[in-house]
Amino acid sequence: MDMTTNYLGLQLKNPLVASASPMSRDLGTVRKLEDAGIAAVVVYSLFQEQIEHERDWHTHFEEFGVESYAEATTYLPKIPRFPRGPEQYCDHVRTIKEAVSIPVIASLNGSSIGGWTEYAQKLAQAGADALELNLYYVATDPHESAGDVEQRYLDVLSAVRSAVSIPVALKIGPYFTSLANFAKRLDENGVDGLVLFNRFYQPDIDLESLEIVPDLVLSSPHEMRLPLRWIAVLDAVIDASLAATTGVYTSTDALKLLMAGADVTMLCAALLRQGPRVVTDMLRGMESWMEEHEYTGVGQLQGSMNQRACEDPSAFERANYMHALQSYA
Repeated sequence: MDMTTNYLGLQLKNPLVASASPMSRDLGTVRKLEDAGIAAVVVYSLFQEQIEHERDWHTHFEEFGVESYAEATTYLPKIPRFPRGPEQYCDHVRTIKEAVSIPVIASLNGSSIGGWTEYAQKLAQAGADALELNLYYVATDPHESAGDVEQRYLDVLSAVRSAVSIPVALKIGPYFTSLANFAKRLDENGVDGLVLFNRFYQPDIDLESLEIVPDLVLSSPHEMRLPLRWIAVLDAVIDASLAATTGVYTSTDALKLLMAGADVTMLCAALLRQGPRVVTDMLRGMESWMEEHEYTGVGQLQGSMNQRACEDPSAFERANYMHALQSYA
C-alpha cells in the first residue's frame, strides 16, 4: 500500500503528522513517535511574547543604573515560565533534527508583525525542514475592520516569507467573514500550506477567587467536522497544501479528511491521551480499510470527496444545513 503524501513540498511516508504539543518537548518522546510511524513532527511553539520579553529583559539589565539598590529587584516582573528560551528552542529544534530521520517543522506563535519574525531565519538555520506560523489573534478593537485583521496576517506572512527559503505554513482559526476568499489571498501571497484550524481557547471565571482562569479542554472527535467541511471547499480552489487538525482520533477520521482533500492529518489530543501507539493503530486501520475498498494508495483517495464538482458550494452548504435541521428525530 502506497501511504506516501506530499506536504509543503516534503515527501512524507504517510499522512500522519504530530501537531505542535508538549509531546515534542522531550527528545525521547519524539523518537518514540518516529518508531510508531509518525511521518513528521511539528515542534511546540515559540511565542512572540516570549521572544520580545527576553529581549526587553536583556535590555533592562544592560541599561540598569549602577546607583540602584539590590532590594529593587524585588519589584521586577517575573519572567513567564517557558520550557526553553528562544535560543534554547532553536537548539532543541537542531537536536531533534539530528536525532530523527523524519521532517521536523518548527512553530512560531504570534499575532502581529515585529522583530520576533527574525527567529524564522534562526530556526531555518537550526535545520527545520519547514516553518508553521501559528497566528492566534482575537479582534476586540471596534475600530479594526475585517480587512485590517486579514492584512495583519498577510503582513506577518510576508515578513517571514522574505526571511526564509524553507516552506511556510499558516495555522489559522475559522472565524473569518469570507474564509475562502482569505485562503485564496494567502495562497496568492506565497503561503505553502494552511493548517485548519487553530482552536479558539476560551477562559472561565473562578467564582471563589473572582479571577479569569484558563480552561484548556482537549478536542473531542466531533470537532473534526469543521476542518472536514472547509478542506472540502478549499481543496478545490487553492494550490497550497492543506493540513487538518482538531478532533482527529481514529483511522476513520483521517480517511475522511484525506477524501475531503487534506494532504496530512495532524494529531495532538489523541497523542496526549493515548501516547505514540495510537499512530501505529491508525496506520493499520487506514491500510486495512484501503485494502478492503481496493485503493492502491493515499493519492487515489485524496480529494475524491471535495466540492470541486459542485458549481455552487454555498448552495450545497445551505441545503445541507436545512437537511440537518429536519433530520433530528
